[in-house]
Amino acid sequence: MSITVNGLDELKKLAGSDLGTSEWIEVTQERIDTFADATGDHQWIHVDPERAKEGPFGAPIAHGYLTLSLFIPLFTELLDVQGVTTKVNYGLNKVRFPSPVKVGSRIRLTANLAEVEEVPGGVQISVEGAIEIEGASKPAAVLQSLSRFYA
Repeated sequence: MSITVNGLDELKKLAGSDLGTSEWIEVTQERIDTFADATGDHQWIHVDPERAKEGPFGAPIAHGYLTLSLFIPLFTELLDVQGVTTKVNYGLNKVRFPSPVKVGSRIRLTANLAEVEEVPGGVQISVEGAIEIEGASKPAAVLQSLSRFYA
């Protein structure tokens, strides 16, 4: 379920709030292969299903940066900021990949809006998130993401 806010003042009021949990999405071999083509990272652990079966994880796994890139579509399910002119990624303070995402796994995001601080012309938000793997004891990724929203 998405939280919708209209403008920076409403966004500021959400500081410290739990944003909830996104829907599950499946990480398919096709998605992994497309990411490999886009980035030029064709390491066998990702793109060679037969060889990966004999590898350390018993199946192909998603690139860590593919998992990280899915933060944005998962996050936009949780928070819809309207009434702003521009939304930009500002960076990451922390990222860890505690568990690999095997092909066919489903992942989702749980997130908290840790901080909202003023910057010239807008606000910067800090989101603490965990990308969970269905049925796994450890998340695929934990991160602190920074985004800016301008009036």
